[in-house]
Amino acid sequence: MPAGWVRPRPEPLRHAMPDAARRWIEPLAIVEGEAAAAALAEGMGLPFLGGPAATLTVRLIEADGAPPGTCPATAIPPGWRDLLPPLIGAPPPWAGLVPRLGPGAPLLMGIVNLAPDSFSGDGLSAEAAIARGRAMIAAGADILDIGGESTRPGAAPVPPDEECRRILPAIRALAPLAPVSVDTRNAATMAAALAAGARIVNDVSALRHDPAAARAVAAAGAPVALMHMRGDDPRTMQDHPRYADVALEVAGHLAGRVAAAEAAGIPRRCIALDPGIGFGKTVEHNLALLRRLPLLAGLGCPILVGASRKGFIGRLSGEAEAGRRVPGSLATALLAATRGAAILRVHDVAETAQALRVWRAAAQG
Repeated sequence: MPAGWVRPRPEPLRHAMPDAARRWIEPLAIVEGEAAAAALAEGMGLPFLGGPAATLTVRLIEADGAPPGTCPATAIPPGWRDLLPPLIGAPPPWAGLVPRLGPGAPLLMGIVNLAPDSFSGDGLSAEAAIARGRAMIAAGADILDIGGESTRPGAAPVPPDEECRRILPAIRALAPLAPVSVDTRNAATMAAALAAGARIVNDVSALRHDPAAARAVAAAGAPVALMHMRGDDPRTMQDHPRYADVALEVAGHLAGRVAAAEAAGIPRRCIALDPGIGFGKTVEHNLALLRRLPLLAGLGCPILVGASRKGFIGRLSGEAEAGRRVPGSLATALLAATRGAAILRVHDVAETAQALRVWRAAAQG
């Protein structure tokens, strides 16, 4: 056993993973500011996602049922070091975008929702959506994520023609002002939105809902966000969700979706990954995914987190009204940022930007 190893009580992994995701390095102790600089200078840690943060310890996980082991980040055995590059190097700029908050900050993706049955009660008309998008740009949004179909638990699907009727006027008006992503599961909507000026596709089904979706994205050369959802139907995704290890199962699923996207002609540099907070998960699952977000960094794609105003925040805080969950949303956004999130999908852009500025000044110096 290498020096520095600690063996926890065995917890055999019972979930299935694609062959490309049989082993994982999970960064554990991540530090910022002076602590990170000192650890890197003294050879006691490795850079996390290109720095300035550093990771001091890691967990080595094998999906064959062997118990995981914990070791110093600088003592990773030679047979595991091939997994290090995506963890210690900065991920490629997604969609060619540089955060307005500065290098190393997450991109802010502002939610512009035209679905009348939105869970957060912010479904807008085209005119109101355009005004909301303009305000978000002024507040610091890097991307506007425009959608016309609610994917809240229990939501009914929306036909592509109705989805397009709702969103295309807003896309045409806002695309000249800022990068626009289209939040849709439907290939026809993707194609229409991209033709109208959208640059990015955000698919909660990770290109599984519509067999033509991957071809549409590849043909356009568009960046895409792939999200984990239990199943591909919001009407049933919250029916008794169970996982043996939610973080590993989500990571394994997303590894498979990256492989499928690459096989369809979508380069890995164009892919962002979203663990799907609230999509087929309990409160405990959501918290585990936020805590163990660094596990996803090993897939070599930027991490997108969308936890804004979601139900688990309401259950933890006791706040039933989604629009009053801004403080809880800011807490999850900051936690995600410390765990390596490169994109934050939020309703409240100005508040999130302010919180990130203060956190970065205090934590990173």
